[in-house]
Amino acid sequence: MLKYPILLVHGMGFRDGRFINYWGRIPEIFENDGNMVFYGNQDSNGTIEENGRVLKKRIEDILDETGAKKLNVIAHSKGGLDMRYAISTLDMGKHIASLTTVSTPHNGSKTVDKLLKLPDKAVRFVGKCSDIWLKICGDKNPDAYSVYRSFSTDFAKRFNELNPDDPEVYYQSYAFTMKNVFSDIIMFVPYSAVYLCEGANDGLLTPESARWGDFRGVVRTNSNRGISHCDEVDLRRRRFTKKNGDGVSDILDVYGEILESLKSKGF
Repeated sequence: MLKYPILLVHGMGFRDGRFINYWGRIPEIFENDGNMVFYGNQDSNGTIEENGRVLKKRIEDILDETGAKKLNVIAHSKGGLDMRYAISTLDMGKHIASLTTVSTPHNGSKTVDKLLKLPDKAVRFVGKCSDIWLKICGDKNPDAYSVYRSFSTDFAKRFNELNPDDPEVYYQSYAFTMKNVFSDIIMFVPYSAVYLCEGANDGLLTPESARWGDFRGVVRTNSNRGISHCDEVDLRRRRFTKKNGDGVSDILDVYGEILESLKSKGF
């Protein structure tokens, strides 16, 4: 059991649903070990700044509820940026023992740089359509256009300068890759685009984009499909393969490793 409770922070495009858990079977790994698990509950397409403010309030509420002094945060994709903003700009670092980021675009995306060169009206139109749908789904202040721009390499550079790591927080990061374009049919199109622009990726991000803090490397499977951005949060609720050997056979193996790593560091 960990010293501090766990806060799971979701990524872009999804919410912490009451009936459909963004994290699949993953919370059970922590709960079965006796840990309290909480969720970020921020907007799926909120800006980093807006979501950061929501997470600040969420952290304060959890600490009040549990009496804990700090939290261990595990964040997927954009959720890692939301959390870093809360830690650095909103002074939440004193309440966070560790931040583990899973495929977070800390260093931006060169593919997004290219996509943002499309006519601005077209990008805004796509964003507005997304916002309408996500408001229906429960978002209070979706702003997809601003979120898209927050994935550029220029934005990442500015963001990293303005949000340096808090020396009191332990930061670690994980990256993943699909083995080929057919590894995950859901990610077929974005994987192809990112591969042509940048090379190996998980369907959205390259390992270089996800590298931050104590980089734990690129996680690989012992199957022929690799691990996609969707697989990272157990979208399919099943193991990759029954085979044993080098690499992981189930995404739960990764979160089990995260749990043991945090334990070993006294968090």
